[in-house]
Order: sequence, then structure tokens, then C-alpha cells
Amino acid sequence: MKPFPRPHAAAPAIDVLVQSPLWNDQPLAEQTVRAAIAAAATTISTKNGELSIVLTDDSAVRALNQQWRGIDKPTNVLSFPARGIDDGLHLFGDIVIAYETLKRECDDDDKDFLHHLAHLTVHGFLHLMGYDHTVDAQAEEMEALESRIMLSMNLPDPWLGRELDRDFGEA
Repeated sequence: MKPFPRPHAAAPAIDVLVQSPLWNDQPLAEQTVRAAIAAAATTISTKNGELSIVLTDDSAVRALNQQWRGIDKPTNVLSFPARGIDDGLHLFGDIVIAYETLKRECDDDDKDFLHHLAHLTVHGFLHLMGYDHTVDAQAEEMEALESRIMLSMNLPDPWLGRELDRDFGEA
């Protein structure tokens, strides 16, 4: 797979923390999440900001999901918005992605791992920016934006030709 193109606009400052050795199987994971954030930030014209992305495993995500959402199971992505400003930068929050759940979804649905990782990263970022999908109108808006961002990266539209499965696990 060739590297993702870099957008022309400045992306938010991103800290990527790899907390599980499982991610070693995906050497382009960090580049993928950075490209996804840059594309999303360009598309929705965010202000200067910073966020963290944690690439971890099901066990860690399960613990976070239990603690913050009261759901005792792992999920693919969790988003934790932060509202504040530090040295002129907006603190957007944290995105946490579980390797095993992501890989299982790719295997079950015949998805490319890095494409799905990019989609989950975009999805998590949109939650940090205040988008949600709790009602159909919000979900349609968010999914359309996700599609637009993915296409801007020359990646497949994640919603094209699929029955809508809106079971994302972010907080």
C-alpha cells in the first residue's frame, strides 16, 4: 500500500501513543491516523489544536468502556472530548482504538485494515469536534462527512453499499 497524500492545510498537533505490541504488525498505523486527522481537520476547517490518539488493545478499551460508559466489553473506538485552550491551542481530546476489535471487523467484513483504521480515526475525530449519531439526522450528517473525508484521502467510502451499522463505541 502506498503512503497517503499529505493535505495542504496544517493539521492539529497529534500525539500518537502505541500501548500494545499488537500494533507492530501495522507499521503504517501511525502514518494512517495522522493522515486521517489531517484530512478531517482540513475538511471541517478546525482551529489550531492538539489531540492524542492511543493505539491499544481490547483489554484496555474494555476497561475504559466499562469505566466511562458502563459497558463491559471492548469496542473499536472511543472518543473523549476535552474543552480547553493551552498556549493558544485548543485541546480537542483523546481517541482510543482497539487493535483486536478493528482486526476482527476487517476480517469479518473483508475490509482493508488501514482503510478501516482511517475511518475509525475520522469517526473519533468528528466526535471530538462535537458531531454525534444518536439520532438519524445526526447520523446521516456525520456519515456523509466521513464519506467526504475518506474520499478526499482517495480511500473508499465506508458507507457505500453497506447497510448502516451505527454501533460505534465512542464515549
